[in-house]
Amino acid sequence: METTVTRPPVQYLIEESGKRIGVVLSWADYQELCAARSGDPELLVGLSDAELEVLADGMLAPRLQKRLNHLLQLNRENALDSDTKQELDRLLEQVDQMNVLKARALYTLRCRRGMAEE
Repeated sequence: METTVTRPPVQYLIEESGKRIGVVLSWADYQELCAARSGDPELLVGLSDAELEVLADGMLAPRLQKRLNHLLQLNRENALDSDTKQELDRLLEQVDQMNVLKARALYTLRCRRGMAEE
């Protein structure tokens, strides 16, 4: 089942003359705008706090973790052929990339929470 998130329409602050003088942003939109303007390429823009928390807590799929443990054991025993060495390298690269994303998610959350305290 797919969930659709709809954003409220843009709200403007308008003078009595009808001139638009400001825009009302949701907190999430404000945070996203601040992150985009910060120029910090490490911030993960466009994700909700809940999505960032899930990403930060993410783990390797159990099937892959089991395979990684097995390959690491074979590696300790010097029992890997070239194909399984490549498989181990690919899995370790995935773990490295996942850890980078987890760190960026945590960093983004901390930056957002720091903005909330200002």
